[in-house]
Amino acid sequence: MAREEKPYRVYRGGRAKGKVPTAPSRPSRAAREESRKEYRGPGAARSGTKRPRWGRRIGLAALVVLVLIIVWAVASWFAFSSGVSDANKRLDPNAKLALAPQSGLLLSHSTTILLLGTDNAAVGHREGDRHSDSILLLRTDPSHHRLYYLSIPRDLQVPIPGSSTQKINAAFQIGGPALAIKTIRQFTGLEINHVMVVNFADFKDLIDALGGITVDVPKPIRSNRFDCPYATQARCQQWQGWRFHKGSQHMDGERALIYSRVRENLLDPSETDVTRGARQQAVMDAVASKFTSPSTLVRVPFSGSGLAKPLTTDLSAGQLVQLGWVKFRASSSGSIHCRLGGDLSGGGAPSEDNPATIAMFLGKSAPQLPTGPFEPGCVTGHTLQ
Repeated sequence: MAREEKPYRVYRGGRAKGKVPTAPSRPSRAAREESRKEYRGPGAARSGTKRPRWGRRIGLAALVVLVLIIVWAVASWFAFSSGVSDANKRLDPNAKLALAPQSGLLLSHSTTILLLGTDNAAVGHREGDRHSDSILLLRTDPSHHRLYYLSIPRDLQVPIPGSSTQKINAAFQIGGPALAIKTIRQFTGLEINHVMVVNFADFKDLIDALGGITVDVPKPIRSNRFDCPYATQARCQQWQGWRFHKGSQHMDGERALIYSRVRENLLDPSETDVTRGARQQAVMDAVASKFTSPSTLVRVPFSGSGLAKPLTTDLSAGQLVQLGWVKFRASSSGSIHCRLGGDLSGGGAPSEDNPATIAMFLGKSAPQLPTGPFEPGCVTGHTLQ
């Protein structure tokens, strides 16, 4: 009978060849505690994997934001520079020749800019007008974060080069911005570095694109019946005219354009065309402030080309950006608003005190308030009325 194999192995006492399996030793208490500490329960990550760190996430988010800012800046620049390029093409080359060269950057050097406001809207038979209804000189003083404004009444009688003595606004009608520059330089003795022609008819769309502007109206206004908004003559006869209450108020494009056109305030017969010029100056100043606001800068990639639509200028896109920064840094409470004066109720002869006001405009003397409605002078912090 064959020898049956036993299913187990018998070890004899004494020394045996080979390795003998031994029972595993019991782990120490420290090892057991460490094992329990590393166990994370069912579904936990395998040993050796690491959770993403918050620092890496924050860095990635910052990189995404930086890329978006760069894309926004590039899109804004191309959109805005395209519109400014069109505005440069609209300027008569002779006007550029009449300007004095700009010395250095606008960010660090003073510059004088001639602002001419025209109004050829398809209302009130103004379609063919080429008068400069608003004549304003702007001088920047970056070193003191200050702006100087000099309003020139359009009815002042002055010699026009190559023509006769006429109202100063006729220079633009006769020879465009080039002759206007020469006339104003000859009359004031001021060198003009840049020119900007603003079409008030297009201002409506620009102001709407900016989301409206805020204007501080110094006194209540009720105008005559110009630019009646109604279709029939009978309804226009019943209409009482445009009204503006006193105080700060938000205006859309149409409202701001009407405000700048008011020539006669029935609530204050002492107002003159000088007062109208001050209203136009306030509207232009409000537009400039809105131009540099954060809300406008965010929308530049989408509306940048249209922002320059009302403008005809020699200023480049880079110079307009510099001007916007100078305007942003300038204190509105420290800005100087001046005007020239003369016999506007009579023959339009300029005032003998105009040179003293020009000296204030240049910062050579302290501002002095006008002594009358047609007299020259300066005021700090708000526009003259």
